[in-house]
Amino acid sequence: MPNTERRRLVASLAALSASPLLRSAPALAQPAFPTRPVTIVVPFAPGGSTDVLTRLLAERMTDALGKPVQVENKPGGNTIIGAESVARAQPDGHTVLMAAGTTLTINPVIYRNLPYRMESFAPVILASVFPFAVIARHDGPADVPAMVAAARARPGEITYGTNGPTTLTNVAMLMVLDRLGLKMQDVTYRGDAAQLNDFIAGNLDLLVVAGSTALPVYRNRQGRILGWTSAERVPSTPEVPTFAEAAAPGLVAQSWFGLLAPARTPPPVVAQLNAAAEQALQDTRVRERLTNDAQFVQGGTPVAFGDFLKQEAEQWRPVLSRLEVPQN
Repeated sequence: MPNTERRRLVASLAALSASPLLRSAPALAQPAFPTRPVTIVVPFAPGGSTDVLTRLLAERMTDALGKPVQVENKPGGNTIIGAESVARAQPDGHTVLMAAGTTLTINPVIYRNLPYRMESFAPVILASVFPFAVIARHDGPADVPAMVAAARARPGEITYGTNGPTTLTNVAMLMVLDRLGLKMQDVTYRGDAAQLNDFIAGNLDLLVVAGSTALPVYRNRQGRILGWTSAERVPSTPEVPTFAEAAAPGLVAQSWFGLLAPARTPPPVVAQLNAAAEQALQDTRVRERLTNDAQFVQGGTPVAFGDFLKQEAEQWRPVLSRLEVPQN
C-alpha cells in the first residue's frame, strides 16, 4: 500500500475511534441483564412476613425487569443457610437475598465462624424497617406501667415468648427489660405459631412478636398490645404507644428487610435491581400490605442502604455485648 493511502487509512481510523458512536461501544458491550429468571432467596420458611413481602415485590419486579422474578425459600441457621448461598452465588444479579436484621445485625456478632461478612454482599435496597410488639393477655396488665408494676412485684416470674436468645425479638425484649430494670423469664419457641398457641391457652404471660403476628392477635381480641419498640407510633394502631413514650425515652429496637446481591455484582446491574425494587415499593398493594404488617416502607439508593447497614452494625454490637447475648 502506498504511503499516501496508508496515511489516509490511519487518519480515517482515528476519526472513527473519536466518533460518538464508537465511544458508546463499552455501554453496548455491557452484558444484557437479566438474561434469565432472577431468584430472590428468602432465608425463612414459606408463609412468614418475609416470604409474603418478597413474593409481592417479586411480582412487581417481574414487570419492571421483563423477566420472571421467583422466590426460593432456604430457611435455617438463623438465616445463615440462605445468606451463605447468595454470598457464594455468581455475582451477575440473577441471585439476590431478601435479608433481615438478623442476617447482618445479629449474626456477625454472635457467630465466631460466620461463613459470610457484610463485605460479601452488594447492597441493593432497604425495603422496610419494623418494630416489635409486646402483647399481654386480656387478664394481664393493661398498659406498660402496669406491666412494670407486675414485673417488680414478681421478679423473674412473668414469662415472655420469643424465637430464641439470638433472635431480634429476644434482643428487643432484653433492651426493654434492661432499660426498665426488670427481670422476666424468656421461653423459647420454634416459630410464632407455637408461642401463640401457648399464649392463647394461658400458659404464657407475654408475646414478643413482629407486626404480622401481633396485629391479628390484637384485632381478634386475643391479646392487648402494650407497646411497640419503634421510634414512632405504628400507623395501623395509632392508639397504641411506643415504649419510648410510655416508659423508656429513646428506646428503639427495630429490624429491617432489604435486598442484597453478591459482592462484585456490576454496579449497572445493581442499579437495575434497585430501580425495579423501588418501583415495586411504590405499588399501592405493596405499601398497604407493609403498613398492615406494622412495617415502615423505605426504599432509596444502594449507597443509602450501605450506610444504613454500617450504622446498624455500630449501634447493635455494643448493645449485644452489654446484654450478654450468647455467642456460638
